[in-house]
Amino acid sequence: MKYLNEFHDPDLARKLIDDLHRITTRPWAIMEICGGQTHSIIRYGIDQLIPEQIEMIHGPGCPVCVTSLELVDKALAIAARADVTFCSFGDMLRVPGSEADLFAVRSRGGDVRIVYSPLDAVRIAQENPDRQVVFFGIGFETTAPANAMAVHQAKRLGLSNFSMLVSHVLVPPAISAIMDSPAARVQGFLAAGHVCSVMGYWEYEPLVDKYRVPIVVTGFEPLDVLDGIRRAIVQLEAGRADLENAYPRAVRYEGNKPAQEMLADVFEVTDRAWRGIGVIPRSGWKLSESYRDFDAEIRFPVGDIETQESPLCRSGEVLQGLIKPNECEAFGTQCTPRTPLGATMVSSEGACAAYYQYRRLDDSKAPADE
Repeated sequence: MKYLNEFHDPDLARKLIDDLHRITTRPWAIMEICGGQTHSIIRYGIDQLIPEQIEMIHGPGCPVCVTSLELVDKALAIAARADVTFCSFGDMLRVPGSEADLFAVRSRGGDVRIVYSPLDAVRIAQENPDRQVVFFGIGFETTAPANAMAVHQAKRLGLSNFSMLVSHVLVPPAISAIMDSPAARVQGFLAAGHVCSVMGYWEYEPLVDKYRVPIVVTGFEPLDVLDGIRRAIVQLEAGRADLENAYPRAVRYEGNKPAQEMLADVFEVTDRAWRGIGVIPRSGWKLSESYRDFDAEIRFPVGDIETQESPLCRSGEVLQGLIKPNECEAFGTQCTPRTPLGATMVSSEGACAAYYQYRRLDDSKAPADE
């Protein structure tokens, strides 16, 4: 309760907002990387309380949203097999593939299960030696240690019926891709505190030096976000570009060394396709050679999957910060949480879901209550 009360204090929030109005003298564009921060910004109306010169650009920090359509279709093909028990976190079950989602596979008789930990999938494999158990391992660096531990545990137990469909993505290469884009207009970043709690924030120093943009590590509560924005604006107004940690209660410079050692053992860096964005070099992890036997993409014949994204969905532009969700013509009409065209409308961290849930709708597009 301490942090719920302390970091929702309206008087402190007003002081931070007043300070932002006092120090902001020109337009600035700041990107929050994490979808959790996006939801906090939209839920509490932070973008409407800060000076109008400050634009918050919503970044690609929703792992469900950026999981490639090809990988989703591979998941659907594997989950539909009669000999497979397919395990996933709940967010992924409604992510649309080319023609269906995991809920549809389950409705047709597929053994698709929601789990709350990758170790649950390892346990299911132990209890069902006659079935192939596949876990859909998605996420940024935050969830990767638990997924790595699951594969490590499966190998230690000698489980030949467990495998993982890996879709891990990394934050620093995504920042580079955003800044290298011809359409880049981001002048500062709020980095995701939970990612940095694992990896530390030392790996952002080269990005600050190369692109001369402030990067502030922040948390997810309203005061965390406001303080992160304030710190970024202070730097921008002073013409500085530094790396700051505004989340010291959870983040250390070096990060979690034991977790990093586990990641280095189980995974290796690879090029990764991001949904709606394309391939970003060295922006993801795959299983290392020592754990390649647990790779579901190798174990099952899914190499010839062809994908087809909805032509109406502009989630790729949303993920790159090029448009706001309600600037998409399909938002709130053809695309709703019940009939999503893209993952950004489904995920609990998706920007489109945030805009829909907190009623950031044009009057002409306002849907009936769901």
